[in-house]
Amino acid sequence: MRSCSSGERSGSIDVPLLKRILHNIGVVVVGLGVAYLGSLVDSLLGAPTFASPFVKAAALLLLALGFLLRVWATVHFYAHGMRVISLEPQRTLITSGPYRFSRNPLYLGGNVFIFFGAALFLGSPTALIVTAIHIPLIDLFIRREEAQLARDFGEQWQNYAKRVRRWL
Repeated sequence: MRSCSSGERSGSIDVPLLKRILHNIGVVVVGLGVAYLGSLVDSLLGAPTFASPFVKAAALLLLALGFLLRVWATVHFYAHGMRVISLEPQRTLITSGPYRFSRNPLYLGGNVFIFFGAALFLGSPTALIVTAIHIPLIDLFIRREEAQLARDFGEQWQNYAKRVRRWL
């Protein structure tokens, strides 16, 4: 069986796009897993959960928004010849697509929208707290990445950072 390169299609399915979508489904699964663990802690502590049609609708909206934002950012990232998960610094500063609105659409979609959406969907106060604590920790990681981008891209980075907010 022959594997497809980045530009080939297998049947009518774009294999690289499918891989990127599956990667982002994995982020949703992780978000739901964290929320599920939070709900287990809630039950151990006897903490009350919450649920309402409005909360469920808001949760589904956040999950969908987070997933779609991550897919858009992932596809855009790879279109510029870069990898989402890489141990090496990136060689291109992306300022278009979802990066016109947020310097970190991957983190915003996953670590904020998906994690909060999952916590709301399962009605877990513990998962909400864990997500709220998690965001400043992610922000510290982002600041480290941004320092590297400032070194590598200089004035181009500075102009971009002035124009586009870190989160929203």
